[in-house]
Amino acid sequence: MKFSDFDFKDWEKNREFFDTCLLPFTGLSALESPPEAAGALERLRDFMDLVEVPFQGRVVTYPALQYMGEEYIGLINELCRKVKSSGFQYAIVLSADISLSGREIVESDLVLSLPNIVVPSHQRINSVISGKIQEMWQTVKE
Repeated sequence: MKFSDFDFKDWEKNREFFDTCLLPFTGLSALESPPEAAGALERLRDFMDLVEVPFQGRVVTYPALQYMGEEYIGLINELCRKVKSSGFQYAIVLSADISLSGREIVESDLVLSLPNIVVPSHQRINSVISGKIQEMWQTVKE
């Protein structure tokens, strides 16, 4: 579900079921033409659907970080820290166009970067992503 789908009453009543925050990252440079920016947002939306739809009862999608700059890795790490300190157990960073690594985004529990996802020929991308999320949830936190 998206953050905007909740009101205060619904959030307080149901927050215990939503332990995972999805932090989308578009990675725009501000040099894109309007059609290029729209295309990037559409690709991110389509990629987000692979997480939001099957896990809608457990994942809350926060507003996307749209632009990258010199300190974008630090900012993403800070956002992950903050959403986890606000009550989410897991933070997933997702990007359709930008190559991100869990070695850089150390505060996230999972980085789903479409350019880096390897899909075996016998699988579909949605099953690979689902498997990565399930694996994250099954990992015992220390």
